[in-house]
Amino acid sequence: MSTRILIADDHAMVREGLYRFLSLSGDLEPVGAAADGQQAVSMAHELRPDLVLMDLLMPVLDGISAIGVIRRELPDVEVVALSGYLEPQLIADALHAGAVGYLLKDTDAEELHRAVRAAAAGQVQLSPAVAARLVRDVHVPANPVQLTRREEEVLTLLARGRANGQIARELHIAPQTVKTHVSNILQKLGMSSRTQAALYAMRVGLVPVHAAAPS
Repeated sequence: MSTRILIADDHAMVREGLYRFLSLSGDLEPVGAAADGQQAVSMAHELRPDLVLMDLLMPVLDGISAIGVIRRELPDVEVVALSGYLEPQLIADALHAGAVGYLLKDTDAEELHRAVRAAAAGQVQLSPAVAARLVRDVHVPANPVQLTRREEEVLTLLARGRANGQIARELHIAPQTVKTHVSNILQKLGMSSRTQAALYAMRVGLVPVHAAAPS
């Protein structure tokens, strides 16, 4: 089954290049290309892709705002920011808006293919430089959060980029149990996304900084 991808970038050469590049893979299917954030939202509603590759600095509606709208209105559609900028605030805003990952445009071909497949399954995907930059800014409470042993196991696998089904198989528990653990972890950490939780896991040393990145 192919992973259906919508590309959003205001540069025609980038859109066309990504479209042709992703089309070369047998299991990735570009279904559309948007020139701005508003068009990306409209096409996401029309096409219902598995994943949107979203540039951030676009006209009409910027990529961060578009991410927020898509994640709010189409929660089954994952979004990955694909940007040329390593600005901490831009990265944080994209992830806070609901992006499951943040990849730099210098990501090589093999890494991009793998990251797109993984992100479409809900796995956290961060370029190594992005992860390293973000981890430094993750707030760790003065009083350590008390996670159960099982919650730590789930958080570790989540931070290593595993989707819920993979975590369930590795820990020999039901997928619904994983969802419950993830919900409890986010509540205890005071966080709203898996990506934020993954960064926390890296910050406190549960996994290496590069563990959630394409490899």
